[in-house]
Amino acid sequence: MIPHISVLKDEIVNLFDTKLINTGGTIIDCTLGYGGHTLALLEKYINIKIIAIDKDIEAINLATKRLEKYKDRLTIINNSFSSGLKEALQNSQDIVGILADIGVSSMQFDNLERGFSFLSDTLDMRMNLDSHFSASEVINNYSTTELERIFRDFGEIREYKKLARLIVETRKKEKIQSSKVLSELIAKNFKNAKLHPATLAFQAIRIEVNNELGELQEMLNICKDSKLQHGARIGIISFHSLEDRIIKLEFKKWEQSCICPSSVMKCICGNNHKIGQNIYKKPITPNIDEINNNNRARSAKLRAFEFIRN
Repeated sequence: MIPHISVLKDEIVNLFDTKLINTGGTIIDCTLGYGGHTLALLEKYINIKIIAIDKDIEAINLATKRLEKYKDRLTIINNSFSSGLKEALQNSQDIVGILADIGVSSMQFDNLERGFSFLSDTLDMRMNLDSHFSASEVINNYSTTELERIFRDFGEIREYKKLARLIVETRKKEKIQSSKVLSELIAKNFKNAKLHPATLAFQAIRIEVNNELGELQEMLNICKDSKLQHGARIGIISFHSLEDRIIKLEFKKWEQSCICPSSVMKCICGNNHKIGQNIYKKPITPNIDEINNNNRARSAKLRAFEFIRN
């Protein structure tokens, strides 16, 4: 049984259907997961190799078995996607594409021991099991101010102060030891007509535990400075507005030739800083058939960029 359905798989395959990539070279998959995107690319493009990265050793073990047939064209790195990307770029000179699917996989959500689910008896949410920093640390040790920050900035929760106070007052009586207890506490005190009341809070905690936005920004910085060859492409799938906003603004910066401050009357930067262009005017989203088959795909957005280095 495949424990994870890759989102926008056909769109990813089509994104990399270029003359450059069909000729050969290496694609870096920054977020291997169960290997769905990597498998589809290896099947379609027989001349490419893939360097795949994941910090979740459980995902790597499953993907390695699934991709056994292609082991001669596949290298797997156990690391965060920003550090793994840096390593891959340093060791390979023929990179023609970079892919990242930065959502939490179904494997992680469905495995109750990982603590991502509302029903989990643990309070964990670590994508990297070697890390010692978990959701329990956030919920039971963060100050009211720190909790307010993550619920406001990472969950965009309107009543972030109320939620932070609720958690602090609750843990004074007894340590909050599971995601199930936390989700029930939130559901009892907050209402949301569209989502489970704990959805945005869990998002915020997960982002904090795994430094997801910091990792994304670092990955984008590495891509920008990588000097990828002309025609190389990058595709990133995100699942919430915070990530999508970062990607959108970064790609927009990469398209700018002049980077002078708006207060400057005449260009002094050289007007030669453009490194490529957005491939899509608007992000690609799943069609209704994909959403019906995989409800978790509903919030996915794919943005893509092509480098035009001289």
